[in-house]
Amino acid sequence: MLFNSGQFLLFFPAVILLYYIIPAKHSVARRVFLLAASYYFYMCWNARYGLLILGATAVTYAAARLLSKTESPRKKKHIMIGGLCIVFAALAYFKYTNFLLENAERLLQSVAPGASVPRFDILLPVGISFFTFQAAGYLIDVYRGQTPAETDFVRYALFVSFFPQLVAGPIERSRNLLGQLDCTNRFDYDRLRTGFLMMLQGYFMKIVIADRASVFVDTVFGSPDNLAGSLYIAAVTVFTFQIYCDFCGYSLIAIGAARILGVDLMQNFNAPYHGISVRDYWRRWHISLSTWFRDYVYIPLGGSRGGKVKYYRNLMITFLLSGLWHGASWNYVVWGGLNGFYQVLEGLTDSFLHGKTGQKPDPARMGTGRKLFGTVRTFLAIDFAFIFFRARGLKDAMRILRQIFRAPQWAAVSAPGLYEYGLGRPDWILLILSLVLLMALDSVLNRGKDPADLVLNRPLPVRIILYALCITLILLFGIWGNAYDAHSFIYFQF
Repeated sequence: MLFNSGQFLLFFPAVILLYYIIPAKHSVARRVFLLAASYYFYMCWNARYGLLILGATAVTYAAARLLSKTESPRKKKHIMIGGLCIVFAALAYFKYTNFLLENAERLLQSVAPGASVPRFDILLPVGISFFTFQAAGYLIDVYRGQTPAETDFVRYALFVSFFPQLVAGPIERSRNLLGQLDCTNRFDYDRLRTGFLMMLQGYFMKIVIADRASVFVDTVFGSPDNLAGSLYIAAVTVFTFQIYCDFCGYSLIAIGAARILGVDLMQNFNAPYHGISVRDYWRRWHISLSTWFRDYVYIPLGGSRGGKVKYYRNLMITFLLSGLWHGASWNYVVWGGLNGFYQVLEGLTDSFLHGKTGQKPDPARMGTGRKLFGTVRTFLAIDFAFIFFRARGLKDAMRILRQIFRAPQWAAVSAPGLYEYGLGRPDWILLILSLVLLMALDSVLNRGKDPADLVLNRPLPVRIILYALCITLILLFGIWGNAYDAHSFIYFQF
């Protein structure tokens, strides 16, 4: 079930109504109800995959309980590793089996031309990377003693499957989310209005901006011909905003929906395109995943300890794995490697200027011109890396790069020619105006203020008018298809 579907627009109000009809003192009944609603939400894609999430839940729950009853450090380590191997084996099977077989075939053909390796018809379950990482993070936290093992299976199952953030995050930590699933909260009007406003912004970003941008991006990147390089530059630049609005929009809908149900999820984006460096960008982009890799991969590898060489090695390993997490294809690995390489360069530069590995410039001491230069430089670097992220494969990415450097043909992005790739003049005007509005809201966020206060602090009649205006804009200018053709969220495939 997609957030931008008629099914969800019926499902979510029904969940709110039934959840708050159950008295707060019957917290167990509330948890059971939310768990059932979450499994229904997930099984709408494929009922059989309910067994997959149940299996990941049961394995990590049982392993955590064993950890809590085991005294031997060695046995604890074996239990933790065993539990992680089981849940990651499921992820590897569904996501990486054919990728490994494809690469095995290439190696085999290098010594035996014409040889082939069979493939399997495997459908990637929606959100498997997200709930697997969430369950794995919980097990590691229990092993480290950072969170106690949960004894209530229903509460833990709800932690893994809580429907607002189930299929595309944020990837929550047990110490933040588990304690909020007592389900003893009462209906709160302030939570309703703030959550509803966040959902409206998310829908605007997704349906009005991201889905409109995708028409142009998909047309250009989906072309089998070698188009002008300038068209690819335009398409990847638009994609940079498309993926932001798509994923941040999903996160805002998820966080808003959870807030209405009395749960506070972590912030997943913080004006990333205002980052003054690639490191700063990654502190703002997909925060739940970035911090997951930081805490469970980068720091255990040694982090910045042990000298410059180890620091840069750990950084590159972390980002290469992050790229592979995003997709079973070498172009994702290259994308992750580029983001790691950018930060190695920044580390070398900062080390030269400041004499300390990992030294970060202080934005408070930077002038406006230097901040602007850093922001533009960072955006261009991220934009370039997204060529590999959006391309259909590594060969396709290299073909696009050749066109960009060999045949830019800037006339192709003039107004008449640009309108031949899915979006007409009115759509381009609407897209640009919407992006200007979005960047203005991000500027407010970047200054440490909440853009929602621009609405919530207004008198009730003004708020009602603004809500109605936003809903009208979404209904009128959203990309809906011929009847109702809901576009999938980009990160669902991960």
